[in-house]
Amino acid sequence: MDEGDPTELLRRMVEIPSVVGEEGELADYIVRRMRTLGLRSWRDDAGNAVGEIAPSGGPTIMLLGHLDTVPGQLPVYVRENVLYGRGTVDAKGPLAAMIWAAARAGRRCRARILVVGAVGEEGLSPGAHHLLTGPAPDAVFIGEPSGVDTVVLGYKGIISFSLKVTRPPSHTSSPAEKAVEMAVTYWQDIVKHLAACHPDGPLFERAIPTLKELHGNITQAQAEISCRLPLGFDITAFRKWLQDHAEDGLIEVTEEVPAIRSTRRDPVVRALSSAIRRHVGPLVTKVKLSTSDMNIVGPAWRVPIAAYGPGNSRLSHSAEERVDLLEYVRSITVLTDAIGTVVDDLQG
Repeated sequence: MDEGDPTELLRRMVEIPSVVGEEGELADYIVRRMRTLGLRSWRDDAGNAVGEIAPSGGPTIMLLGHLDTVPGQLPVYVRENVLYGRGTVDAKGPLAAMIWAAARAGRRCRARILVVGAVGEEGLSPGAHHLLTGPAPDAVFIGEPSGVDTVVLGYKGIISFSLKVTRPPSHTSSPAEKAVEMAVTYWQDIVKHLAACHPDGPLFERAIPTLKELHGNITQAQAEISCRLPLGFDITAFRKWLQDHAEDGLIEVTEEVPAIRSTRRDPVVRALSSAIRRHVGPLVTKVKLSTSDMNIVGPAWRVPIAAYGPGNSRLSHSAEERVDLLEYVRSITVLTDAIGTVVDDLQG
């Protein structure tokens, strides 16, 4: 096995463009690189890059990151030990740390360790959905930027949909409601409805709608809307409300995932927390208003799960994406330690 330099792995991953839907080159590189680190590796039917260390016996620990980025390639360079480039934060930094931690932890504990670089997380998560066709692991680490001192306990859910409205031609002087006016009224009704359901409280506990796109005229209009959803939100009832209030408008749901949140007693959360205190310092825990592949696999598998990885999530998708390489290396130590703790916990 040739470990090499963990920063070299990350830099090369960032240099390979992998916009959502175009992850093939990066997946192939990661498969080859994981083999040099001692993992049996391959691409599955969804195109995910999978690496495995599988001694006999022990629980199965999955480290799930993603290969894809949003569009917009950025110059890749290092300045003052900081790596710049698209994906350094979201989420090649976390995935590279997981690959390295798996290789190290695999030599120290008796467990089947799976590393997955999933495709399409920035889209509709086909890679994560494909994993649900296989057996559930015993614990999952999600590779997303949290900061080296922070564990992410959960993510809000989301429902995204379009409204299409048609109306007969009419003169602008007519009092008849125009198609684009109906779309605007519908959007305003959604805002009022969700505000009444969750009048106050932390943002993580409220449903937050966003009007992403609106275009139309007197006869036709279309609105693209998404709503970030809190834990326990009744998506089925909301879908019925959306259709009932659309009158003869057409509602098409394009994405729907529930919110998820682990507790501080979760074995993965405890293991990461302990490792952070040991190797970094004071611990931070938080929840996020966005979604991740944790929303896909967590509710389905119902196993210990939390998200962790180097990088400031506020830089995700921005023109200023960058990660401190010292933080990245420290996150590998945290993950390696945490994997061993989870294995001991599950075996005990």
